Amino acid sequence: MFKYEKDAIFTVDEVTNKIREAIYASGELQNISVKGELLGFKKHSSGHAYFTIIGAEARISCVLFRSNASSVILWPKDGDEVLVRGKVDVYGARGSYQIYASTLLPLGEGAKTRAKEILFKQLTAEGIFDVRHKRELPLFPVKVALITSPTSAAVQDVIKIASIRYPASELLVIPSLMQGTAASSEIRDAFSKCASLQDISLVMLVRGGGSRDDLDIFDSEEVVRAIRSCPVPVITGLGHQIDKTLSDLAADAYAPTPSGSAERVFPDSKELTAYLKSSMRSMHAHMNKRSAKISSELTDLKRRLFFTITRGVCVPASEFLNNAQSSLTSRVTYKMSEAEAKLTSAAATLHNLSPLSVMSRGFTICRDSEGNMIKDTSSLSEHQRVCIYFRDGHAETEVKSICKES
Repeated sequence: MFKYEKDAIFTVDEVTNKIREAIYASGELQNISVKGELLGFKKHSSGHAYFTIIGAEARISCVLFRSNASSVILWPKDGDEVLVRGKVDVYGARGSYQIYASTLLPLGEGAKTRAKEILFKQLTAEGIFDVRHKRELPLFPVKVALITSPTSAAVQDVIKIASIRYPASELLVIPSLMQGTAASSEIRDAFSKCASLQDISLVMLVRGGGSRDDLDIFDSEEVVRAIRSCPVPVITGLGHQIDKTLSDLAADAYAPTPSGSAERVFPDSKELTAYLKSSMRSMHAHMNKRSAKISSELTDLKRRLFFTITRGVCVPASEFLNNAQSSLTSRVTYKMSEAEAKLTSAAATLHNLSPLSVMSRGFTICRDSEGNMIKDTSSLSEHQRVCIYFRDGHAETEVKSICKES
């Protein structure tokens, strides 16, 4: 007969809590990725999505809240194989467990292709892939940020090529996952870190080879938008040669391999040296040729200038000066002859009027002791001393008597 044990009785809530505690005790159920076929997908007007994933014999209910819905590239269809990443918890109201999803990714080739095409059309309409927005890679990068897995062969390839081709450039490795569901957020954060760095010339996003499925992360909207939001040019080298990812289309330049991208980014210092030497030789030859041409042109200009000055300036000026000199000489001679004639006439007139001319005919001049000229006897007195001037001298005398003629 069944024996009732009072201590074994639990409430519904207690059982639910114990189940929740048991789930939490298993750490792997708090960050789990589950693959299955999608069933009963419904997107609520609130933005939340509810669906079920089924396996061969079991099924799990899932919920994707609106805050995580932006990570979905394409809302899948029933029957699509999907990968759900999130945590397992108990929904007590229904007495069931479910996955609280943070990411929902399509796995089937058809679904992935459809998702890529739809995202491509959406981003194309926004101008994300417009070639007019592409930026030129710098010819001589000073500082390059390299986003990649720090343990991959790709990082070693890029470092080796950079050190050989262009050691003057500084290379900064920004570590990030390159595959897996968490890779897109890490790549986004890596680009955000690059945007905060000073003096970055460009950003390289590279990874080594792998299957095409490993590159699905580079078709995600989050990575594509991170590339276009980067303030400096971006080049990708994702290790595939069959087709391009959306990240390749969004980047300013791309190469099929990390080594190929490094060769595009870093100029070959040996080629630069050879180019500089060749350019210097060409420049010297051009300068010598140009110098010789200019020297010849200057010589010709000098000759023509000398001829022009001689014929156009010096000769007319010389003729003018000669004519002016002849005219001036003639006028000066005429004026001097005219002045000489006037001077001769004036001299003759002056000579005729000169007292000396009168005195030479026997006349004299009398002056008193003060030098005043004595013109008549009324100016004389007896015993007055008088000086008589002759043509060749003078004599002093005393007046003895004065005789006036009536």
